[in-house]
Amino acid sequence: MPDHDPEPVPVPDLDALRRRLVAFADARDWGPYHTPKNLASALSVEAAELVEVFQWLTPEESAGVMEDAESAHRVADEVADVLAYLLQFCEVLGIDPLRALAEKIERNERRFPVRPGGRLRD
Repeated sequence: MPDHDPEPVPVPDLDALRRRLVAFADARDWGPYHTPKNLASALSVEAAELVEVFQWLTPEESAGVMEDAESAHRVADEVADVLAYLLQFCEVLGIDPLRALAEKIERNERRFPVRPGGRLRD
């Protein structure tokens, strides 16, 4: 039997993924453990695991990390873990992550206006 991934999973929208994560945790009675503190800690750990993939790479090597199937799979898995914990964290605290991001971008655009020529440094 060949060693390859199965057919790609259809990608639902963010809200459908959030609901699926809630159902997954509920089915396992994980609710008591999904406190903001625990989820923030788990999110931090998963983000650190993503950093670990790049830890000793040069900037050039890090730019090509997705060219190697094994490292690409690891990066994608860690990104999925980070996103899963972030969505669960937002669910527990009642944060709409897309709204929060849109509002943050708006604030940053006002805070950091584009300079003439569009460059930060010359």
